[in-house]
Amino acid sequence: MTTAVAVALLVAVLLFATLRPRRLPEATAAVPAAVLAVVLGVVTPRAALDELGALGPTVGFLAAVLVLAHTADRAGVFRWAGAVAANAGRGGPQRLLAVVFVIASVTTAVLSLDATVVLLTPVVLLTAQNLRVRPRPHVYACTHLANSASLLLPISNLTNLLAFAASGLSFAKFGILMALPWLVAIAVEYVVFRRFFAADLATSDRAPAVALDSSAGDPPRAPRFPLVVLAVTLVGFAALEPFGVAPAWVALGGALVLGVRDVADAPRDERLRVGVHLAAASNPPFCAFVFALGVVVLGVRNTGLGRVVSSLVPSSPTIAGLLAVAALAAVLANLLNNLPATLLLIPLVAHSPGLVLGVLLGVNIGPNLTYVGSLATLLWREVLHARDHSPDIRTFLSLGALTVPACLVATCGVLWLALRATGVA
Repeated sequence: MTTAVAVALLVAVLLFATLRPRRLPEATAAVPAAVLAVVLGVVTPRAALDELGALGPTVGFLAAVLVLAHTADRAGVFRWAGAVAANAGRGGPQRLLAVVFVIASVTTAVLSLDATVVLLTPVVLLTAQNLRVRPRPHVYACTHLANSASLLLPISNLTNLLAFAASGLSFAKFGILMALPWLVAIAVEYVVFRRFFAADLATSDRAPAVALDSSAGDPPRAPRFPLVVLAVTLVGFAALEPFGVAPAWVALGGALVLGVRDVADAPRDERLRVGVHLAAASNPPFCAFVFALGVVVLGVRNTGLGRVVSSLVPSSPTIAGLLAVAALAAVLANLLNNLPATLLLIPLVAHSPGLVLGVLLGVNIGPNLTYVGSLATLLWREVLHARDHSPDIRTFLSLGALTVPACLVATCGVLWLALRATGVA
C-alpha cells in the first residue's frame, strides 16, 4: 500500500509538471504531494527534514546560477553570441551549425542547460531566419546539447549538482573525468546531425549577417565586463573549493556583481523594478519544486520499487557496469524524468564515484530520446511553440533514437578509460 501511494504521488507530480495546466508552476502539485507523503506516513518527518537539508546547498546554487544567467542575458551576452553565430553563418548552414554547436556546448557547460534552452534557442532561431537558412538543425541542436553537453561541470545541470554532492570528487576532478565524455558526446551528436539534417544543411541561400532584432545596425560589441565576470566565476568554482568555499557562494558572488551593476545602470525610477526582476530570476517556485520532489522521490526510494531498482544497480564501474547503470538511468529518465531518476539512483551508487558519473551519462544524454526525459526539453518545446516554430515529434524521436544509444556507448567507453587513468573507482 505504501509503495502504491508513493508511486501515485510521484506520477501525479510528474504529470502536472509535464502538462503545466494553466501554466501553473510545478510546485503547485509537488509541494502538496510532499506534505501528503509525510502525513500519510510514506516519509517520516525527520527523513523529510534531512532530505531538505541535504538538498539545500544544491538548490541554493541553482538559484544563484539562474540569476547569473539572467544578468548575463540582460548584459547582452546572448545577443552578442547570436551576432557571432550570424557572422560565422554567412559561410552557409553547415558552418552555422558548427558555430551553434560550439556556442550551445559552452553555454550549457558554463551557465547550465536552462540558459541554452530559454535564452540561446530564441537567438539561434532568429539568427537562422535572418540568414535565410532552415532553422531545424540549429534549434534541435540547442535542445540536444542542453542535455548531452551538460556533462562537463557540476554547474552544468541540476542533475550534476545532485551527483556532485554525493560523489566526493572535487570540482576540478569532476571536470577532468567528464571532459572526454563531454567532447565525445558533442562529436557524436555533430556527426549524426550532419547526416540526419543533410537536406536542410544543403540549402544554398546566402544572406549577409543582420542585427538580431532584424533592424539595420552594427553587430553588438562583446560585453567585456559580463564576460570577464563569468570567466572569473568559472575559475572561482575550482580555485576556491580547496579553501572550503562552496560553489553556491561563488555563483552568488558572480550574480551579485552583475546584478548590482545592472541595478546601478538602470534609471532611478526603474531600479526597484530591476531588483525585483533579479530576485524573481532565481525562480523560487522551481526551487520549491526541487525540494518537494526530493521528499516525494524519497518515499519511492524507501518502498518496494526502490528495492527493485537497487537490485539492478551494478556494484563497480567496470565497462559493463558503466553501460548497465547508464542504460538504467536513461530508461528511468524517460519513464520518470531525469530529475527524479537522479534522486532515485544517486543514493544507490554513492559508494562509487565512477558509478555516480555513469548515472549522469544516462540522465543527461537519455532525455534526448523523448520530450518527457527532462524539464529542459519540455521548456524548449514551449519556447518554440511561443514563436510559431513547433517541433515535430517524429523528427525528435528519430533523432533521439540515433544519437542516444551511440552517445551512451561512446561516453561509457571513454569514461571507463578516464576512471582507469586517474585511479577513481
